[in-house]
Amino acid sequence: MRIVYPVAGALMAVGLVGCAPPTHAGSPVTGGGVGPVAIASPAEENPAIDIPPLPSLDDDAARAEATRLAAAMQRDIPHFMTLPPDRAADWIRLARDQLARGDAIVDRAQVLMVVDRNPRVQTVCFILALPGDGAWQVLGGTRVSTGQAGRKFYYLTPTGVFVNSPDRLGYRALGTRNEHGIRGIGAKGMRVWDLGWQWTEKGWLPSRERAQIRLEIHATDPDFLESRLGRPASEGCVRIPAALNVFMDRHGLLDALYEQAASYDGRFRALLPRGRTPTPIAGDTLVVIDSAS
Repeated sequence: MRIVYPVAGALMAVGLVGCAPPTHAGSPVTGGGVGPVAIASPAEENPAIDIPPLPSLDDDAARAEATRLAAAMQRDIPHFMTLPPDRAADWIRLARDQLARGDAIVDRAQVLMVVDRNPRVQTVCFILALPGDGAWQVLGGTRVSTGQAGRKFYYLTPTGVFVNSPDRLGYRALGTRNEHGIRGIGAKGMRVWDLGWQWTEKGWLPSRERAQIRLEIHATDPDFLESRLGRPASEGCVRIPAALNVFMDRHGLLDALYEQAASYDGRFRALLPRGRTPTPIAGDTLVVIDSAS
C-alpha cells in the first residue's frame, strides 16, 4: 500500500477523495445558469509525493534472505565471523534489552547493526529482528573500533538506539589526509552514516562529564589504522572495515528510510550508489550496547 503525501503548502490528499472542493470567502459563485468557475486546487500546483512503502517480508522469507546475506558477508568481508548459538543468544538478549530501554518497536523484519563498545569485545554483529514473537537470527560480525577512554578530546561511544533518519543527509569521504598523512574516515568514496548529535561521556575525564558529539559510522585509514580495528581507538564514532562499508552501502543495510527519501529527493539519489541491490530486510538502526555494564 502506498501513502500519498503532498509537498509543503498543499492540501492533504488522504481523506479528500470523493469530497467536493472547499469553498472560500470571495470564491466565484454560480449564477445565470453558468456552471461553477474552476478553481485550481493547491494539489494541482504542488503535485503530491508518492512515497513507496518500506519492504516487508514474512518471517520465513526474511530468514532466507538473512541466510543469503550472511553467506555474502562471509565471502566479501575479510575476518567476518559467525557465532555459536550461545554467543548469538547473548547478542540477541543484549540488543533486545537496549531496544526496550529506548522504547523502540520492531514493526517489520529488518537487519539491526549492533555494536558492543566493551573494550574487550569491540565487535559489530548484524541481527535479523522480527516483529511479534518470531525468533531473531544472528548473521555474524567483524571487528570495529569505538570511542577511546583516557585520551584528551576522545569521547566514549554512547550506548542507545540510533536511527539513520532522512532528517540528516550522510556523505562520502573525500580521501584527504590530515597533517599526519591519515585519511581519518577512509579512502575516497567511503560512505559516512550520520546519526546526529548525541550525548555521551568525555572519555579523558575521571568525572565522565557529558557533552554532545556527532555520532557517525565510517571507515578508517586503510593503510595505517584498519589493521588496528578491534580495540577502542575512535574519537566517539564507530569505525568499520572498508569491505564492510562497501557491503553496507551496496546492500543498503541501514538505508531503508534513505531509499524512501530517494524517491522524492535528489540529494539522497545522488548519495546512494548506482547499481546498488538493497536487501528487502534493510533496516535503519544502529544499536550500541556495552556487555561490560
